[in-house]
Amino acid sequence: MKKHIPNFLTLMNLLCGCLALGNAFENNLSNVAVLVLAALIFDYLDGMVARILHVHSEIGKQLDSLADVVSFGVVPGVVASKLMLESFESSDTHYNFILVYFLLIIPYLIPLFSALRLAKFNLDTRQSESFIGVPTPANTMLWVSLPLILMHDNYNLSSIILNPIILLILILVTSYLLVAEIPLFALKFKTLKWNDNKIRFIFLGICAVLIPIFLFTAIPIIIFLYVILSLLNNMKLIK
Repeated sequence: MKKHIPNFLTLMNLLCGCLALGNAFENNLSNVAVLVLAALIFDYLDGMVARILHVHSEIGKQLDSLADVVSFGVVPGVVASKLMLESFESSDTHYNFILVYFLLIIPYLIPLFSALRLAKFNLDTRQSESFIGVPTPANTMLWVSLPLILMHDNYNLSSIILNPIILLILILVTSYLLVAEIPLFALKFKTLKWNDNKIRFIFLGICAVLIPIFLFTAIPIIIFLYVILSLLNNMKLIK
């Protein structure tokens, strides 16, 4: 019985992803964020429980990736598409219908590159201790945070977030970062020694400062900070 517990948790991740999709299509984007958070928790728990119970299996590995494609691939793609559509509807500029139709397809690069990233992760032995490219959950957190920022826009960012050009650039950049050959540190602590985890402690410390101050607005900042700190760490600039 215990070997099925991690798979059950993975399926709960998938269920949350499916429910998030339904809410995204209905424009209930605040609900999407809650369901994505639940999917993240289940995604974390399935691996942790599998390690505790010593019940690793190939089907669990494949099922995890299939669930992640939905929760952390298709969902952010739909959210990006909804934001792109809203950017056209709120704009005073008249856009050509063909151009609009084409640009509304571009957000679905996110699920395509997410699927590619997850397939690479399953085969890449280099990613046991760190990541190569931005993990799909981190990318999803960035995208689902944008509607929350719009709902609680304390910094007048609506005109920036709902700019079609900026959204297009963000889609292309985040899609590339999913599969980029950039080593990124993982938040895995083998010990609590400063010298062994310097980059992790610095990152978590900055997060602890940013989140209470900027709330939802901190999430995109944190994701890009994660990439920047990883690059600095790779260049041995953080000693």
